Amino acid sequence: MFYLRLIYTALRSLDSHFLRSLLATVGVLIGVASVVASMSILEGASNQVLKNFKSMGSNLVYVLPAEARVQGRIVGSAQTLVPEDADAIVRELPKDVEAVAPMAVGSANIKNFGKSFNYQVVATTDAYFTIQEYEAASGEAFNRAHANSDTSNVVCIGHKVAEDLFGGMAPIGQAIKIRNASYRVIGVMEKRGNIGVLNADEAVYIPLKSALKRFFNRRYVDTITVLGKEGVDLEAAQKKVAAVIRRQHHIRLGQKDDFKTYNQQEALQNISQAALIFKIVFYSIAGISLVVGGIGIMNIMLVSVTERTREIGVRMAVGARRSDIMLQFLVEALIISLLGGVFGLLFGWMLSDVLDKVLQGMFITEVTPTVITAALVTATVVGVISGLYPAYQASQKDPVEALRYE
Repeated sequence: MFYLRLIYTALRSLDSHFLRSLLATVGVLIGVASVVASMSILEGASNQVLKNFKSMGSNLVYVLPAEARVQGRIVGSAQTLVPEDADAIVRELPKDVEAVAPMAVGSANIKNFGKSFNYQVVATTDAYFTIQEYEAASGEAFNRAHANSDTSNVVCIGHKVAEDLFGGMAPIGQAIKIRNASYRVIGVMEKRGNIGVLNADEAVYIPLKSALKRFFNRRYVDTITVLGKEGVDLEAAQKKVAAVIRRQHHIRLGQKDDFKTYNQQEALQNISQAALIFKIVFYSIAGISLVVGGIGIMNIMLVSVTERTREIGVRMAVGARRSDIMLQFLVEALIISLLGGVFGLLFGWMLSDVLDKVLQGMFITEVTPTVITAALVTATVVGVISGLYPAYQASQKDPVEALRYE
């Protein structure tokens, strides 16, 4: 009963200075809304990236070229990996490796009659579709004969590419131009979304050997993906893959690798670490708004203590303890922050939903239970901290002096 009366008294006091209380609440509302919007964007983006990498499988080893350096500065990737490295891995590690897919990635203007769009061009082998469990929705993915031919002019296109270039027409057997070279569509891939960092639906896939000759005009590839056999120790397989490539590149004992390898778990750990850094930065920025809101609450409460000095004296004179006075002002600060927290949560939720719809496809926002709990707990902590000093000031007033105050 005592606490209900305390809350009722606090609400009456805040209502008597409605505009001032509202402005203090708005300060917390903006801070909490910033936290909710930031957290929802980060949670959605982090979960989406992790989901994309997990969808690639858990038994993968990636081989990338080492960084190219000029006078100690990184200027890009070295041109060290070639298709023969992938062939050597398949040949020398038959018990450890299920499939190996070298890959080169670029972008190009792709045309079909009057329609023209820029898409990513993925040059790879048939093993890529096996590793990623990526199948054709119509037609077929190119096979090993296509991949090994240096004159092959076939192409498989992503789901979105087929929609953009052909609309309702059947793409199979039709010709498209990639940098003015003609390719025949033999397959439209299933709708997949992202595969790692690649948007599979907005990409075209051409056989590697002919692509290096006709499209890229180079020998080297950008990456090699290795699928380990079921039950194989992935770290041990990773070391064996590195040993094979060192022999291929004639790297002697003690010399530095001109490539680097990592597995799926290492990739996920790196992504998680990067996400944590972004979270710290975003939360720090959003936290500034909450600090400002807390200062607003403290300012309002200090003014309220000064204006209600006589009221405090009367309460003490009729038996109120110093702890009762302190608790009353703390409850007022807490109510302001909780109201700001609840409305800030709703506003931040609405803002994240609007961002999700306006920037559809760029990122997905997620308001998780963690986000909701963090927002409300933060608002409560801000209210308590901001109200402590004013409440203490009120409780320390001398009753006699307070009654004399005009």
